[in-house]
Amino acid sequence: MEKSQRLARLLRVQSQLKALHETQRAGHLRDAHEAEARASEVAERKQGPDSLSALFPDLYERSITRAFQDRDRALAAAAEEAGKVAIETSRCRVLERNRRAAFSQEERAREERDGLESVERMLGRAPGDK
Repeated sequence: MEKSQRLARLLRVQSQLKALHETQRAGHLRDAHEAEARASEVAERKQGPDSLSALFPDLYERSITRAFQDRDRALAAAAEEAGKVAIETSRCRVLERNRRAAFSQEERAREERDGLESVERMLGRAPGDK
């Protein structure tokens, strides 16, 4: 297997890793949004007319605090995944550049080999004889 083909396969794997990190980041952002919505919902219920916040104020506050902590954890995880996406993106770019260079080099070597074989045929030698 030629170097350009190996690099192309590696590039496909690297792209899949990038897609995985993008998906995980999206999941963390979704979780952060859900936690934010949960905190807002509890805060609205706390202010509602049929609220039991006068009897259990700590319960409402703990629930809101926990939702905000969940949001912060999810946002931190999303930021970490964003960093991984950036790393995978740069790796993909380097691999693509290396793949193109390897392909060009292989193509030049093929053309040189074909040219040499043509000259050897014209001189009446079998290709590869010295």
